[in-house]
Amino acid sequence: MTIQWTMFINLGIISSGLILATWIRARFGFFQRYLIPNSLLAGFILLPLYNFVLPRMGLSSVDLGEMAYHLLSLSFVALALKAPPKKNVAKGRIFGTTLSVLFQFGIQGFIGLILTFFFIQTIMPDLYHSFGYLLPLGFSQGPGQAYSIGKSWTAFGVEGAGSVGLTFAAIGFILCSFGGIFIINYGIKKGWIAKEKVEFLLQKDLRPGVHPKGRKLKVGSYQTTETEAIDTLTLNLALVLFGYFLAFLFLTGLEYVLSFIGPAGEQLAATFWGLSFIFAALIGLLMKRFLKATDTQHIMDNLTLNRITGFSVDLMVTSAIAAISLVMVSKYWLPIISISLIGTVAIGFSTIWFSSRIFRDHRFLRTLLIFGVSTGTLSTGLALLRVVDPEFETPVATDYTYASGLTFVFAIPYILTVNLPLRTYITGDYKWFWIAVLINVAYLLFSGIFFLKLAGKRAYTHKMSLWYPEEES
Repeated sequence: MTIQWTMFINLGIISSGLILATWIRARFGFFQRYLIPNSLLAGFILLPLYNFVLPRMGLSSVDLGEMAYHLLSLSFVALALKAPPKKNVAKGRIFGTTLSVLFQFGIQGFIGLILTFFFIQTIMPDLYHSFGYLLPLGFSQGPGQAYSIGKSWTAFGVEGAGSVGLTFAAIGFILCSFGGIFIINYGIKKGWIAKEKVEFLLQKDLRPGVHPKGRKLKVGSYQTTETEAIDTLTLNLALVLFGYFLAFLFLTGLEYVLSFIGPAGEQLAATFWGLSFIFAALIGLLMKRFLKATDTQHIMDNLTLNRITGFSVDLMVTSAIAAISLVMVSKYWLPIISISLIGTVAIGFSTIWFSSRIFRDHRFLRTLLIFGVSTGTLSTGLALLRVVDPEFETPVATDYTYASGLTFVFAIPYILTVNLPLRTYITGDYKWFWIAVLINVAYLLFSGIFFLKLAGKRAYTHKMSLWYPEEES
C-alpha cells in the first residue's frame, strides 16, 4: 500500500520554518525592533531550500503555491462567517477607511500599468501587459490573491506570473515592516503622535513575540459546544471547510456551464478559479445568513474563527514566500524593482497625505493601519496598529472590520477586470489595456470626489503639507 506524504512533508517543513523563525524573533533584537512577522521570516528561511535543495528530493515549490491558494480561500470563509462587532461605529469613519483603501488600489494599479507600458515600449517588448497589476495584487491584496490570479493567467499563455506576484507580496511585507516602523518613529519626531502613546515599543517583554513565563494570558476562544460531543474548534473548522467545499462545487458547476460557450468560456472559467477566494467569501456570507435565519449563529465563535484565520494566514504567508521562483524573478528583476520602488514612494506619501485629512480622530493610528494593509495583509496592518494601540482600545480596528466588507464589494469590479490587459497581450489591441488604465483612474476619481466631501476644507488648506496640522483639526 502506497501512502502519499507530500502534503504533510511540506507542512512539516513549513512548521519547522515557523518554529525556527519564532526562536530567532525571540532572540534577536533586530527582528523585534522592526516587528518582522514570524511567517515572513520563515518564508525567507525556506526560500533557498525550495529553490535549490528540496526539488532534488522531489518536493516542488508549486505545491506550496497551491497550498497558499487554498489557505487564502479558507481565511476568507472564516472572515465571512464572523459575526460583526456590536460596537457603535460612525459611518463616516467606515466609508473614509474604504475610500483610503480604494485610493491605494487606483494609484498602485495606475502606476503599475503605466510603468509596464513604458517597459514594453522600450526595453522589454515581450513583457505581458498585465504585469503592472501585480503591484496592487501583491501589495494591497496579499500573496494569496497575487498568486491565484497570476497563476490563472497561464490560461492566457503567461508563465510565472504567480511567482512574480508572490515576489511583489514579499516586497510589500518588507516595506510594511521597515516602512511602518520608520513612519512611527518619524511621526513621533514630527509630533504626529505623542511618544508616550507608543506603549508597545516600551514593553520589551512583548516584542519577542512570545509571552514570558508567568504573564497573564488573553482568552483566545470561547467554547460554544460541549467537548464530549464535539470540540468548538472542530465545529467551527468544519463549517469553514464545508463553506470552501460549497465554493468548489459552485465553481465546478459554473465551469461546466461556461464550457458550452467555447474557448472564451473556458478562459472565463479559469479566471473565476483564480478568484476562488471571492466565491469562498460569498458562500461564507450566505452560510452566515442561513445560520442567522435558523437562529443557530451562536454556535460560531468569533475568537475561534480568528484563530482559524490566523492559522491560515501564517501558513499562507510562509508557503507563499517559500514558493517564489528565483529563476523567474531574475528574468523580471528590472521591472519588479522599478515598479516596487516608485510604488513604495507613492504609497508612503499618498497614505499619509490622504489619511491625515479624511479622518478626524485617531488619525495617525488610522494612517498606520491603512499603510499596513496597503503593503501587506490585514494581519501585518494590525501588527503595526498594535504598536500604538496595544489592546485595540480605540475604534480603529473595529472600524476597519466594518470597512473591509464594504471595501470587498467595491473591489469586486476591480478584481474582475484585472485580465483586461491580457487581451492586449493576446490580440495586440491596446484598447483593452487603456480601458484597464481608465478603470484605475475611475477608482482614483471616485475616491477623490468623496474625499472632498468627507475632508471638507481640510482638502484645500495646507495642500503642500504632508501631514495635516493638528491645530487645524
